[in-house]
Amino acid sequence: MFGDIMGMMGKLKETQQKIEETKKRLDSVLVDEQSSDGLLKVTLTANRGVKAIAIDDSLLEDKEQLEDYLVLVLNKAIEKATSVNEAELAAVAKEGMPNIPGLF
Repeated sequence: MFGDIMGMMGKLKETQQKIEETKKRLDSVLVDEQSSDGLLKVTLTANRGVKAIAIDDSLLEDKEQLEDYLVLVLNKAIEKATSVNEAELAAVAKEGMPNIPGLF
């Protein structure tokens, strides 16, 4: 019984380490998004850090339009990055979980 518990604890610690390594790796996974007309482009990491923003000069003439573009494109990029992040972390966590009936 205690051997099983110690084995599970070791597996959980190993899984935690893999999760931390995956989080670090996700800093190098880039997600690109752009407005439908291509006037605004953003690049985020899968950990949702902004890496780059490219703004077409035509958007600089209208502050309100630029703000709207930023909100829309950044939100779409954040959704994509979150999806990648959650999928990667879920895969690592599920791989490392002990086989407990009814858990998954």
